[in-house]
Amino acid sequence: MEIYVVQGGDTLFSIANRLGSTAEELAYINQIPPPYGLTPGQALLSDDNTSSQEEKVPVHIGGYAYPFISSWVLEQTLPYLTELHIFSYGFTAEGELLPPRLSDDWMIALAQNGGVAPFLTLTPFGTDGRFSNVLISAIVNDTGARQRLKDEIVRQITERGFEGLDIDFEYILASDRQAFVDFVIYMKEAVGALGYPVCVALAPKTSANQKGLLYEGKDYAALGAAADYVFLMTYEWGYTYGPPMAVAPIPKVREVLDYAVTEIPPSKIHMGIPNYGYDWPLPFEKGVTKAQTLGNIQAVQRAVENGVPIEFDAAAQAPFYFYESGNGEAIRHEVWFEDVRSMEATFLLLKEYRLRGAGYWNIMQLFRANWILLSSFFTKPQ
Repeated sequence: MEIYVVQGGDTLFSIANRLGSTAEELAYINQIPPPYGLTPGQALLSDDNTSSQEEKVPVHIGGYAYPFISSWVLEQTLPYLTELHIFSYGFTAEGELLPPRLSDDWMIALAQNGGVAPFLTLTPFGTDGRFSNVLISAIVNDTGARQRLKDEIVRQITERGFEGLDIDFEYILASDRQAFVDFVIYMKEAVGALGYPVCVALAPKTSANQKGLLYEGKDYAALGAAADYVFLMTYEWGYTYGPPMAVAPIPKVREVLDYAVTEIPPSKIHMGIPNYGYDWPLPFEKGVTKAQTLGNIQAVQRAVENGVPIEFDAAAQAPFYFYESGNGEAIRHEVWFEDVRSMEATFLLLKEYRLRGAGYWNIMQLFRANWILLSSFFTKPQ
């Protein structure tokens, strides 16, 4: 594959001629709608029609999706996945399993038909829709509730066709650190007996004793040993209520990986990959400013529509731009997102650290160029 960065005066047709491609193919790969507007700094992926001499590496690729995902988007994405993590199943303090509000039967069937393993994703959401460490504490410390929950999960797997369990617990209390490890071991014994794996999502730590509610309840070494593999949430440095910056700056991701591989074998690590960006109104005011979440294709189109160039941060390995909105007093915006250049940098990390795989949060919006580029680096395990 070849990545081309749009220059001033370029058109889709002139770029296609230069790359030996067609405008139609470039528009398809990069999801460029008519009338095929471009902006300087925009990164395009092109198939150069030559065979790569570099050996592809087998990796596991997962993707998180809600049951309200477009069936078309899921059908377009599944060929590149090995696992589909259905988000999500909750539970009560008494161990009752709470399924998603919308049926996920069709997702399970579609995944199975495509040779992709559907995973039940377990999350401790409270009544306010947020992660609840009170609920976590209740389930990991009550043997009766824990058993009821285990029995319900086993029933879902055996009756409905799930092929794995993803335990995504966040904000675990430091006092529940060992109890959570024991919970994972307990679930692993039950699900493993059915022949299926258990993975655990981990906050992006950079040291064993890192302070903070996100980190203190997660024991990397113990959880890495307890689960079949772990999912590192290596994203959200740039987030809804934070200051404008890249969602997954490569140096920050590298810091997490450098620590993770000292506690967990690389063969048991999946790296998290964001499939979205953010639009922040400026000036940023802590506790007040709220960014809008954008799909990566949407972010590019916003730059095109506003006639602004896209820049690229060489350190973070991420694209960004500024634009102004408003009919009266203009509001300045700062946008950070992902493109094929940032994805290429991410794939190189995945290869460098020889990780088991990666997982996308999330696959609700199609980013076709990402998947095509991914397939030039990696292949599915046999």
